[in-house]
Amino acid sequence: MRTKLPRVISRVGGAVLAGAVVALMAATPPAAQAVTDGVECETPTSASDTAESYVLTAKSGYVFTPDGNSIFMWGYAGSTGSFQLPGPTLCVTAGRTVSVTLKNTLPDPVSIVFPGQQQVTADGQADAANLAASPPTLAKPAARTSGTVTYTFVPDKPGTYLYESGTDQRKQVQMGLFGGLIVRPANYASGGADAHTAYGTAATRFGEGQEYLHILSEVDPAVHLAVEKNRVVNWAGYRPRYFMINGRSMPDTLAPNRASYLPAQPYSAFVHVQPFDPTANPDPAIIRYVNVGTVTYPFHPHGNSQRVVGRDGRPLQDGAADLSYDKFLVNVGPGQTVDTLFSWTDVDMFDPIDNSLAEFVPNQADVMTTGDTFYSQSPYLGSYADPIQGVTSYNVCGEYYHVAHSHALQQSTNYGAAMGGMMTLIRIDPPSALQTVDKPCN
Repeated sequence: MRTKLPRVISRVGGAVLAGAVVALMAATPPAAQAVTDGVECETPTSASDTAESYVLTAKSGYVFTPDGNSIFMWGYAGSTGSFQLPGPTLCVTAGRTVSVTLKNTLPDPVSIVFPGQQQVTADGQADAANLAASPPTLAKPAARTSGTVTYTFVPDKPGTYLYESGTDQRKQVQMGLFGGLIVRPANYASGGADAHTAYGTAATRFGEGQEYLHILSEVDPAVHLAVEKNRVVNWAGYRPRYFMINGRSMPDTLAPNRASYLPAQPYSAFVHVQPFDPTANPDPAIIRYVNVGTVTYPFHPHGNSQRVVGRDGRPLQDGAADLSYDKFLVNVGPGQTVDTLFSWTDVDMFDPIDNSLAEFVPNQADVMTTGDTFYSQSPYLGSYADPIQGVTSYNVCGEYYHVAHSHALQQSTNYGAAMGGMMTLIRIDPPSALQTVDKPCN
C-alpha cells in the first residue's frame, strides 16, 4: 500500500464542500505521518497453507462524528484488543479452513454469521438458528460478559462478503457489530493468473496496492443512547441521522487509515488511483461495496463510471460470457456486496506545455482566493506550479479529485447538515511523465 495523504483539494462540486474539505486537510497530520490508504487486512493469529485463525472480541466504545458528537457503539475488536468500527477486515483464501473465535464482553449474548459461506460450524458442531431463544439468534452465541465460541468454515468462492452479529440483529448490527470479509482466489499470491484478481479471472484483475473497501452503514443516535442508558429502544421512531463509510462521516472519510484523532475508526474511505497507462499502470483499482444498513444506498462517483464485475460474492459472468457493465450510480441493497473496477483515462492527452487544452478559468488562475489560498494551476489534471511561500495551494502535484457520495441526498449529511455523511473523494494523480523528482505525486 502507498503512504499518501490528500493534502489539497481542487474543484469538487461546490464552494461549501471545498471549504469543508480544505478545513479537514488543515487538521490532518502532515504527509510524513500518514499511514496506508486502501484495504488493511487483519493479521491472523495463526496461519498455514491450509488454515488461518482469527480472534474477535465484542466490546463497547465511542466513535466521533464531524459535528462534534460522540456515539456509544458496539464493535468487534481485533488482535490489538481495542474497540473499533467497523470490525477488522478479514482477508482469507478460498479453500483454506477459517476459524474465528468470538470473545464477548458485552451485556447481551452475541454471535457472528457469515452470509454466503456454507457449512459453518460453531464449536465443532453444525451451526443453526434458534429463533425461539431470547434474544433470537441465527448462530450459536457467546454468552453475555464472558462467553466464547469458535466458528469454522471453508470459503469455496472468492469475492466480497460481510460478517455481522446473528443475534438480535436489528439492535446489534445497528450498534456496530459488523465487518468486511474478502475471500481471495486460491492462487491470489502465487504470481500466476489469479494474482490480484477478485474472482480469479482476467476481467477482475486490479492493480497492486489499489484495493478499497467501502462498508456503508447508518446510525440512529437515539437507539445508541437507549442502549447506553439501558433503556427500551423505541424502534417505531427509528430515524438514522448519520450515514457512514467505514465507520466515518465526511469529511473524516478523507483522513488516512489509523488517523490519530479517530482512534476507534481506523479505516479511511479515500480512494487514490493512477491514470491508466498500458505499460506503467494497465490495471484498474477495485472498490468493494458492502451495505450493512436498512435501505439501498445509491453510491455515485462523479465524473467517471465504475465497472460492476461482481455482486454478492459472485462474478458477473455466464460461462465464458462477460456480464459486467459500466454504471454511473452503483445501487447497493441492504445486505448486498458489489465489486467495481475504477480506471481513469486521460482521453485528451493533456500536457501542460504541448497540449494545455486552453482551459479558461476566469477570476481563478493565478489569484489569491481567500487572502491565504493561492490558485495557480489549470483545473485539468497534470499542471502544477510553485505556490507563494507561506500560503496554501490547491493541487500541489497537479492531482485531480472526483466526489463520490450517496445520491440519496439525506445520506450526504451529518444530522441533516449538508456536505457530510456518506461521501468521500477519489484522487487521480497526473501521468507519471508529468511527475518530477522535486514534485512527486504523494
